[in-house]
Amino acid sequence: MSQKEQRRKKRKRRLMIKTVILLVLLVILGGSIWVLAGQMKQQQEEKTQQAQTTPEATQEPDEEAAPEPTKEAGDTKESGTKEEILAAADLLAAQYDYDAAMEKLTEVPDSENDPDVAQKTEEYQEAKDSCVPVNLNEVTHIFYHSLVVDPDKCFGNPDDPLTAGFNQWMTTVSEFEKITQEMYDRGYVMVRLRDLVNQTTDEDGTVHFTENQIMLPPDKKAYVLSLDDLSYYHSYDGRGIASKIVLDENGKPTCEYINDDGSVSTGAYDVVPLMDQFLEEHPDASYRGAKGIIALTGYNGILGYRTDGVYESRDPEHLDQDQAKWLEEHPDFDYDKECEEAKKVADAMKEDGWEFASHTWGHRHIAQISLEDLKTDTEKWETYVAPLVGGTDTIIFAHGEDLGDWHDYDPANEKFAYLKSQGYNFYCNVDSTQYFLQIRDNYVRQGRRNLDGYRLYQDKIMEDPTQRKTADLFDAAEVYDTTRPNVPEL
Repeated sequence: MSQKEQRRKKRKRRLMIKTVILLVLLVILGGSIWVLAGQMKQQQEEKTQQAQTTPEATQEPDEEAAPEPTKEAGDTKESGTKEEILAAADLLAAQYDYDAAMEKLTEVPDSENDPDVAQKTEEYQEAKDSCVPVNLNEVTHIFYHSLVVDPDKCFGNPDDPLTAGFNQWMTTVSEFEKITQEMYDRGYVMVRLRDLVNQTTDEDGTVHFTENQIMLPPDKKAYVLSLDDLSYYHSYDGRGIASKIVLDENGKPTCEYINDDGSVSTGAYDVVPLMDQFLEEHPDASYRGAKGIIALTGYNGILGYRTDGVYESRDPEHLDQDQAKWLEEHPDFDYDKECEEAKKVADAMKEDGWEFASHTWGHRHIAQISLEDLKTDTEKWETYVAPLVGGTDTIIFAHGEDLGDWHDYDPANEKFAYLKSQGYNFYCNVDSTQYFLQIRDNYVRQGRRNLDGYRLYQDKIMEDPTQRKTADLFDAAEVYDTTRPNVPEL
């Protein structure tokens, strides 16, 4: 046999060996696939059987095998059921935020084909189209002090030198409720002071203001609300006024009231919880959920909590008689815990829509004190009040004073320049006229109207109703609480 034939036989033998090896490998591979397929089939059969016998399987299907969900009426998304979504949209529309209401409707499953969504969208759009711009120069600003729950306790002692003052400054719960209802009946809608403007800020922090556009139905009128001195001073003790703001079981602000026997009741004893209740029942009384501004001093603490530094130091040289007495009556007083509680309440109030402003730390006469006194007072407010309420860019002057007359603030005014340097952009005084508003590039200024015992009484006895300063808001003769004595002249 030649070498050529030998080589040919070797190649043929090697080819046969490779073919046999390949066939063996194919047989092994086929067998593996068959076994694996059988196992997968068995597992699928077990899953199917489990799905048919286990109720939870219909609620929590295997994630990989989950079919594409179908959208049917009543299906839910993260925002809740269809009914809940429609209710939330109705609330937004009631508060005149029609765009947000229509956007909310898109959360309804298959909203494009839902007849209820189509009907609501049409209603909201018609309501939006009927609105007109508010004349910002005709937005009035009203304010209250803490409300009197028990007029007999507050006004009943004519020999007390403070009685006349409380009779002039304070409003009773009855008067507040009547005023709020009558203003609502006349179409008044609460807006925020900052709703009146658009605010922009440069890279260097310089702020600028321009007029904003507020759209309301033509039969509505806008107003701003503020509250002065919501600190529950020691001088309020025993006068039938709430003692502090606390949180209810739902985390919402309410009040504590100390009864004659020393027991404590919790409820709507002041403006904050009373207004919250009213707006819950009448959401159309507020523009996009607006609440009021709370102007705080700091020398007796805030919101009924004794948070000023003097309560921590207990320095007898700086404690007044009321503060010293209070500390004696509360030997277990914990200053840090007091501040912690006050901040918790303030945070809840902000979450609820309320805003905070400075009323100066010491309730100072802004027009009379020196620049140095203003700086000292402002530093105290920033030290003892600002950390608890998160700071503010609004100052509501005590005693109804202001930095100047009705002319624009002068940049050369040292007090104005100082307050601007401290971040204050919104300024409020007391002006008994219906309207006073200045929107300038670098500040916003508005006059306020006192709805207190003095104003109600003076309007009540005025023979010509058209000359009453509150005639545009309510009928003072109908509102006035007859359980209070006649209010003397200021």
